[in-house]
Amino acid sequence: MTEVRSPAEIVRAFLAAMAVKDYDAGLRYISETCEYTNIPMSTVHGPDGVRGVLEPFFAPTLENEFLILRQVADGPVVFTERLDRHRLPDGWVELSVTGVWEVRDGQITVWRDYFNAATILEVWPAP
Repeated sequence: MTEVRSPAEIVRAFLAAMAVKDYDAGLRYISETCEYTNIPMSTVHGPDGVRGVLEPFFAPTLENEFLILRQVADGPVVFTERLDRHRLPDGWVELSVTGVWEVRDGQITVWRDYFNAATILEVWPAP
């Protein structure tokens, strides 16, 4: 029997995989047509687009934590208030993020993160 997960559980499973940089496990939750937008930045599409953003961003991290402070779901739409924590060689960097997700048929079809880019860019290592 196939396990059916709620949209909120799908979002949590995706974030858990990304915390340990398990791209193969995490990206199975991203639909081929997914639209992923970092609101102060750009929009990409599908698993390859998501990997293209996350993999280089997480490259300097030694550890990641995505602490969900609040989560509300209404049908396929999930809102998360998170504290994203990234451990770099010099210590932890924290970023407050609000995420809006849409999940259909067990996959994330829309993902938008809202955050203050200046908070992270001033402390993040240059690529």
